[in-house]
Amino acid sequence: MPVVLITGANRGLGLEFARQYAESGWKVLATCRDPAGAGDLHALRASCPALEVHPLDVADFATIDALAGRLAGRPIDVLLNNAGVFGPKAHAEGDRRQEFGSMDYGIWAEVLRVNLMAPMKMAEAFVEHVAASTQKKLVAISSTEGSSPNAKGGIHAYRTSKAALNMLMQNLAPDLAPRGIVTAAFCPGWIKTRMGGPRAPLEAPPSIAGLRRVIDGLTPERSGKFWLWTGQALPW
Repeated sequence: MPVVLITGANRGLGLEFARQYAESGWKVLATCRDPAGAGDLHALRASCPALEVHPLDVADFATIDALAGRLAGRPIDVLLNNAGVFGPKAHAEGDRRQEFGSMDYGIWAEVLRVNLMAPMKMAEAFVEHVAASTQKKLVAISSTEGSSPNAKGGIHAYRTSKAALNMLMQNLAPDLAPRGIVTAAFCPGWIKTRMGGPRAPLEAPPSIAGLRRVIDGLTPERSGKFWLWTGQALPW
C-alpha cells in the first residue's frame, strides 16, 4: 500500500487530497494544527480506516522533527507540502499590509516561514522516509501568482513566497537525485476554497484529481519543474 503524508489536511485542498488518496487505496498520513477541531477530517477517517490524523504545525519546526521521529522507519511515497497561507488580502477594505508603501514585514516573515521554510524543513526531516519508499516523491503546492507573468504589483508576501518555493523545489531536485527522489511544484488553479473564495471558477475535486495524475507521472526527467493541475509545464 503506497503512503502519502499531507500537510494542512483538515480543509480545502488538503482535505480533498486526503479523501481522494484514501478512496484510491493509499495509506494517508493527514496532518493539521488542531486534530481535535478537524471534524471533516475525522468524518473521513471514520469511513477510511487507512487514514491517520497527526498533529503538526508546520510553522513550529520542533513539531516537524517530533512527527518525523514518531514516524521513524515508515516509508513515505509522496510527501505533499500542501499547508500554506496567503496573508492579508489586498481587496480587504483598508488592509494594505502586502502592498508597497504599507508592507508589514512581520507578516512577510510569517508567510515565508509557512510557505517556503516549512517545506524545506519537511524535506530535511523526512528525507529518509521518502528515500526508503518505492515512489520517492517530494512535492509542494505553489501558485502561478509566484510566476513572472503574474508580477503585476501587490500581494508581495504571498507572491515572493511562492516564487521562492518554486526555486526551492527546482533546487532540491539535484540535491535529492542521488537518493532517487523526484521533486515538483504545482499550481492547482483558482479553486473555491476559503483561500480562493466563492468567485473561483474551479471546484477542488477535478483539480486534485488532475494533480494526482501529474504526481503519478513524475519521473526523474521531470524533477524540479513547475506544473499546472492539467499537466502543463509552467514558467516561473
